[in-house]
Formats: sequence, structure tokens, C-alpha cells
Amino acid sequence: MITLDALKEYGADTDDALERCMNNADFYIMLVGKSLDDANFEKLKEKINEKNYEEAFSAAHALKGVVTNLSLTPLARPVIEITEALRAGEDRDYSALVTEMDEQLARLKALAGY
Repeated sequence: MITLDALKEYGADTDDALERCMNNADFYIMLVGKSLDDANFEKLKEKINEKNYEEAFSAAHALKGVVTNLSLTPLARPVIEITEALRAGEDRDYSALVTEMDEQLARLKALAGY
């Protein structure tokens, strides 16, 4: 089970996120847990591999909203960078950013006992 302390150690800004969740830690932790299974992580990777940057942007933008609202800073960094590059229409190698995103997601899943 994810705890606030574990999320703080991970690098999440839990104070900021708790404000959005009416200071309800259980609600915040539940939302973090649900975010780990967001289908947009896989969709983003798939659409980048297909060079379908319009649909990749849609998935990235949705993820950006989730991870920034939950203040999952280490995961948010690569997601934000991917989103903004896709918004600008950059046809580039996204592999390093996708790898960083996957690594940060794996760290969070480990905290949750996945």
C-alpha cells in the first residue's frame, strides 16, 4: 500500500496534492493508485511508435493532467516534456523520455506493491 511518507520519499509534492484533495489522505492515495493503471501510458507509447503524434498528444495531455494534479513530480517531468514536444509537433526520438516515464511509473507501482 502506498503511504504519504513513501510518496514524499518518491518526490511527490504531497502537501500540494492534499490541498486539491481537501486534505483527505485516503482519497489522494486512492487516486494515486488508480492513476497507475491509466491506459494512456500504453496508448502514448503505442502512438509514438506509430508516429501518430496527434493521438500521442491526446494521451500525453491526459496523463499530464493526472500526474500534475496528483503532484507526482518525478513522473510529471517526462510526461510534461513529451506533451510539450508533441504539442509543438516535434518529430523526434522520444525513447529517452518514454524510458524515464516508464522507470518513474515502475517506481510508483513498486510502492503500491505491484
